[in-house]
Amino acid sequence: MNTSLHMSVSGDGPPLVLIHGWAMHGGVFHALVDRLRDRHTLYLVDLPGHGLSRDDATPLEFDAVCDAIQAQVPVAPWIGWSLGGMFALHAAVRDPARVPALVALCSSPCFVRGADWRFGVSPEIFRDFAQGLSDDYRATLDRFVALEAFGSDHAKDELRELRAELFARGEPAARVLVDGLRILETSDQRPLLSQLRVPSLWIAGRRDRLVDPRAMRDAAALIEQAGHASATFAQIEHAGHAPFLTHVDEVVAHLDAFVASLKSR
Repeated sequence: MNTSLHMSVSGDGPPLVLIHGWAMHGGVFHALVDRLRDRHTLYLVDLPGHGLSRDDATPLEFDAVCDAIQAQVPVAPWIGWSLGGMFALHAAVRDPARVPALVALCSSPCFVRGADWRFGVSPEIFRDFAQGLSDDYRATLDRFVALEAFGSDHAKDELRELRAELFARGEPAARVLVDGLRILETSDQRPLLSQLRVPSLWIAGRRDRLVDPRAMRDAAALIEQAGHASATFAQIEHAGHAPFLTHVDEVVAHLDAFVASLKSR
């Protein structure tokens, strides 16, 4: 079994680990890399089955993926976008000594709306995407990135960039597309919030149509209420689901302030 997860390393300085979202790869963070590489060493993960990890056979499961990433990175804060944020949260709760801070970038602990969780998307959306993967997966991925871009005041630019990145490192493996959707549809990490013991930053796009910013606001509030760790919520007013593409300076400003706060603890 091939379990060689692809990891790009760039820059110089204190380390940060970046984890992309569903169907993408680490290259999607190119704008963040350009602005952070002069002061951070950036570890850019390609999740199993994605990008240059397409042939990696690591199961797309929380423990297995976190183990594979931790085998290749030093102690560092993890920054996770969308699906990547769920892996980052899992790792930070599981091993706070190795993941001493967490940044959730347009990521929710529970993506699907339920009776006790108003701020998710309809479960039918994920079921439609799952059906679409078997019918026409390229069209389905295009619909997904369109949903990611929708709402941003730079929606056309965001959609163009996401489409350009989608297959820039090859096509993702079919098995992980199904597995990733299943994680998004069925995982509820809200119980982990009260267990978190490391500082966290939750960056939302106010116009995000996939992750309601109120879900991230409430996640940060639940962490604060538990009293074991600090949690900061930040909202980028005109951004959609990928603010690191359209509002990168604002994202970097929040990251810089958060990292600086870690040094003073």
